Amino acid sequence: MTVSSAAGLIAITHLPSPNMQHGERTYADDDVVDNVVALRQHEAYRDALRSCGATVVVLDVYRSMPDCVFVEDTSLILDEVAVMMSPGAESRRGEPIGIEPTLREYRAIERVVLPATIDGGDIVRAGRDLYVGASPRTNAAGIDSLREIVKQYGYSVTAVPVHGCLHLKTACSALPDGRFLVNANWIDTSPLPRARLVQVPESEQWSGDVLAIDDKIIASDAFPETLALLESAAAVVLPVTVSEYAKVEGGVTCLSLVFRASRREISPFSTGATDAHRVIRTQSRGAR
Repeated sequence: MTVSSAAGLIAITHLPSPNMQHGERTYADDDVVDNVVALRQHEAYRDALRSCGATVVVLDVYRSMPDCVFVEDTSLILDEVAVMMSPGAESRRGEPIGIEPTLREYRAIERVVLPATIDGGDIVRAGRDLYVGASPRTNAAGIDSLREIVKQYGYSVTAVPVHGCLHLKTACSALPDGRFLVNANWIDTSPLPRARLVQVPESEQWSGDVLAIDDKIIASDAFPETLALLESAAAVVLPVTVSEYAKVEGGVTCLSLVFRASRREISPFSTGATDAHRVIRTQSRGAR
């Protein structure tokens, strides 16, 4: 996702679960997650969001759920509405319920419901064009449901087959200049604009997930060739370490929901766009 205009920029995050080791894995090995390191990496990630001008909201509402830190999968936040997702993994279906009260402070709510399934990590936004991965987590009914919801707000939805990774964003990210960073080995790139594709380095197959905010890009520091590629395109690149999240197939986009809010929406709790944050602790109805 590319987010433009830092004015009133909100970044919603969730503290990592001490049970993250037991999160869903499809393509990743069973490496051991270091929870202390994960917390430290999450704090540094939040600092990177603040460096992009964001007010960071830190949630702690359903930390018993192993995958709670991956808030991107719970919803799609557009300028006009927040669309609650219908997670493809059964173990994650309580997460959208937990985050919805916070999103209602900023947007009206629409939702995709079962048997349709869709994860936010399968949605790449480029302006009013939404590219949605047909993946292990997002089915055809989910894509169709999203299309019906967003067309009333003037957005298009294009399906992109995913065959080598968990989500579309694992292998496709929108860049600030309108291009797409892709791993064509893991997705069918034919639905994407061919002239605007940038292939990840062959030696860094997992580097396709980056978060663009204005002219800045937050990217994993595990991929030096990709960082150099992005910097050569005159982007301001903010490297972060997300090694503990990569062990459970997480990347930099997975860890936040970034969007613009009006002054009225931000002012009740914020003291400034660059350093304010709050920790919200409530018990979700979906928590287990």
